[in-house]
Amino acid sequence: MAEKNTTSYPKEKINILFLENISDAAVMHFKDTGYSSVRKLGGALSEDDLAREIKDVHLLGIRSKTMITPRVLDAAKKLQAIGCFCIGVNQVDLKSATQHGVVVFNAPYSNTRSVAELVIGASIMLIRRIIDKNNAAHKGIWMKESRGSYELRGKTLGIIGYGNIGTQVSVLAESLGMKVLFYDIITKLPLGNAQATKTLKELVGQSDIITLHVPETIQTRNLVNKNLLRQFKKGSILINYARGEVVDLEALAKSLQDGWIGGAAIDVYPSEPEKNGEAFQNPLQNLSNVILTPHIGGSTEEAQYHIGEDVSNKLFQFLEMGITLGSHTVPALDLPIQEGTHRILHIHRNVPGVLSEINTQLSNHNINILGQSLKTNEEIGYVVLDVDKKLSEKALDLLKKVKHTIKARLVY
Repeated sequence: MAEKNTTSYPKEKINILFLENISDAAVMHFKDTGYSSVRKLGGALSEDDLAREIKDVHLLGIRSKTMITPRVLDAAKKLQAIGCFCIGVNQVDLKSATQHGVVVFNAPYSNTRSVAELVIGASIMLIRRIIDKNNAAHKGIWMKESRGSYELRGKTLGIIGYGNIGTQVSVLAESLGMKVLFYDIITKLPLGNAQATKTLKELVGQSDIITLHVPETIQTRNLVNKNLLRQFKKGSILINYARGEVVDLEALAKSLQDGWIGGAAIDVYPSEPEKNGEAFQNPLQNLSNVILTPHIGGSTEEAQYHIGEDVSNKLFQFLEMGITLGSHTVPALDLPIQEGTHRILHIHRNVPGVLSEINTQLSNHNINILGQSLKTNEEIGYVVLDVDKKLSEKALDLLKKVKHTIKARLVY
């Protein structure tokens, strides 16, 4: 039923910009539903370029390289929503986006399997020391030996961060006969036979392989530093497919050179090139038994397709119905279509009296409200109103004049 409704604003005039080579699944989602003004660019844009490009954009799709700063949001006069086609949203200034009434979505689950599989794959490659043998073979050196090579079965995997990805890694690891320990700052229900540890020191001291699956926060910055590395079991392996700021790479390089850490797989870095082909340097290059990959943990065809579908569907539902489930900025509302009405969205500063003024203005002009929902966060309030079709234009005009209004638009 919802698919039959169309936005009141002509679809051909709604400008959609996708950056960083976002999956064609997202592009086709909108083109197949009548949105013809869809542009897709291959790379990220600098702040200057994006500030120029975004002036007439209604929906923006990005991945992890495009930085959405307050300056960019100030320039985005028509922007309704941002879709982050990736797991995180740390590339967006969420406080500024909230203040501008811009909805921000992401895809927290769509590439979890891709990352989890790569963690297991890297674990096998490192514990078998395949990296060193591969490098030797390429140099014409034959290294057929079993010394220092082990099976995963019977080893202990320590997972730091038992969330969407950590739990999938846990299940896969157990299926290979591993013992699984995990540490999380929030109490989590273990899957299978996984066991929670009370401290990080306890986890790293007992684990043969440690894998990180935490967000980038003040608390996790340089979480793995020289002090924690000293607590690692000698010869253990570290895998970081989480966030670049979580590991002190200089300290890790020293531990690898000293032989305390037996190997590492790193996919994310504190500083990363903007584009393919740009120079890349870090302290772990040319070290033994180290896998370095260019932030491709979730980069599979399947993951990108599912991310494209997930985020574009969230953008579409907000554009056409006002649904904000999964938003990191505007409060989450999920409302069915109200037959025989027109729907208006109103985003305002969260101060006393706004809802009262909305209702008073509509009542004074004899505009009947057939459905109304309000949800707030610390910064803003989000009201969805279903009103009489004949008076919706008048209602929209009145709502735009309500004090503390940030955005108001007629959905259908």
